[in-house]
Amino acid sequence: MKRKNKSGSDKLVVKKLLSLLKGDIWKIILALILSGVSIVLTLYVNVVIGRAVDCMAGKDAVDKIGVRNACIIIGCCVIAAALLNYLVKVMLDRIAFKTVKSLRNRLFEKLQTVPVSYIDRNRPGDMIARLTNDIDQISDGLILSFAQLFSGVVTILGTLVFMLALDPLITLIVLFASPITLLAANFIARSIHKFFTRQSAINGDLSAVADEAITGITVLKSFSIENVYRDKLAEKGEKLRKASTSAVFFSSTVYPTTRLINGIIYAAIGVAGALTVVKNGDLPGGLTIGLLSSFLAYASKFTMPFNEISGVLAEFQGALAGAGRVFEVIEEKDECEKPDANASFISNGSVSIDNVSFSYDPAVPLIRDFSLDVKPGQRVAIVGPTGCGKTTFINLLMRFYDVDKGAIRFDGTDTGDIRRDSLRKNFGMVLQETWLRSGTVRDNIAIGKPDATDEEIIAAATLSHADSFIRKLENGYDTKVSDDIANLSYGQKQLICIARLMLNSPPMLILDEATSSIDTRTEIKVQLGFKKLMNGRTSFIVAHRLSTIKNCDVIVVMKDGRIIEQGTHGELIAHDGFYKELYESQLN
Repeated sequence: MKRKNKSGSDKLVVKKLLSLLKGDIWKIILALILSGVSIVLTLYVNVVIGRAVDCMAGKDAVDKIGVRNACIIIGCCVIAAALLNYLVKVMLDRIAFKTVKSLRNRLFEKLQTVPVSYIDRNRPGDMIARLTNDIDQISDGLILSFAQLFSGVVTILGTLVFMLALDPLITLIVLFASPITLLAANFIARSIHKFFTRQSAINGDLSAVADEAITGITVLKSFSIENVYRDKLAEKGEKLRKASTSAVFFSSTVYPTTRLINGIIYAAIGVAGALTVVKNGDLPGGLTIGLLSSFLAYASKFTMPFNEISGVLAEFQGALAGAGRVFEVIEEKDECEKPDANASFISNGSVSIDNVSFSYDPAVPLIRDFSLDVKPGQRVAIVGPTGCGKTTFINLLMRFYDVDKGAIRFDGTDTGDIRRDSLRKNFGMVLQETWLRSGTVRDNIAIGKPDATDEEIIAAATLSHADSFIRKLENGYDTKVSDDIANLSYGQKQLICIARLMLNSPPMLILDEATSSIDTRTEIKVQLGFKKLMNGRTSFIVAHRLSTIKNCDVIVVMKDGRIIEQGTHGELIAHDGFYKELYESQLN
């Protein structure tokens, strides 16, 4: 029963892959016709060779004219077949690479539309492996092998016709014996599917470990624990070696096994043909030495595609394993939006949070009965111990996650009635963790406003106090940077991210430890820029350094997922509660 389910799953994957070729059906049909013509010409060459052999094996003298004509025909057929094969390969390769490109684009686009929760549940390295290794495996093992499968089937059919024309009786021997080859190859191919599936999965794990280690290399070195990841990678590498060795070993048995069976069949045909020539060679229309050589060539050609198809079947199993992992992501559900959701929402900054509850894991409660009313233009600080739900609250505001219970409303409109992209355009966000795209400093500042002028970009950088260090870079605003290149300090990267926010100037702001990596002197200057930017804009500020949020209109104190205190800095200090305890602990 388990095998049946697996087979059904494989058929479904194949069906999905074939659906990608719908737009190129006419090209495939044309390639089939050209391939058929090429194969017929190639097969006809063997008949002509047989006749040439008979011309040279005559009892009286060699038929030189017959040999010459045969050579001319052979030359024309070979050249024509080679040109047709070239055209077929070009056509099928273009279809293959176009299909792979389409599949890779679909997968990447899907990763942009799946919920953030899906990205959080899966390691980036594994996703990258699916985007690169698995799709390459589909290309190498399935689509590009299609041409080989294609010509193999046509060769089998064409060879069968020619053999029947030469000697139907010996052809029956070939027909009865050849399926043994295919059955043996199919049995081996089905057996190795599990090895290729395991190989793909382990390869994804290996990529994830490597990505994790390279991303956090400075942390690993600072704790001198490089050996931990070295051992972990070695462990995954050893598992991959064993899985790959098993997959390659068993797939490698396909060719010698089928060659052995074909060799036995070929010997049997040779013996049967020789006896037929001895018995009927002198009869009119009987099998001659030349025609026997042609028949043996056809018998060899007839079994060769079975070997090729067997190899394709082995590659096919690896491709199916990769395709299954790719379609697993492609078929993941997108972030849901209501059909009538507002696609052009612009908020005036009023936010109402009504009895909201949320948890990433239902068994572990996080935010419970959270209620807050924010008036337009207010600066709201969110403070509390680590793990109390501050960043989770920001995730809910941005609809990276949807609430389990209660409602969040902007200007009285439930967030569920607003398209996520429309809602997020109302926010400008600077996080503690920085991210820079590969490009120039100018590109990174203007990432949310590509049409910004140089004057606007410089003004934003000046306001964030990034202009001074940017001008000292090798190429100023045209200096190439990325999140992986270490040509900027963490604090400088954070200033560029702040400049990005200053340039966009959105209706609402989210600052999640936005100045955590900046020196105190620069932070004071940046805070002045923020104060100017926040004027008239609703702002949510997550901060651990309480000295930076003393002037906020409302300070929300969270603990264990709930609001335990709320008010201005002076009111909370006078209240002599948890906030005062936090504040004084930072002064001491």
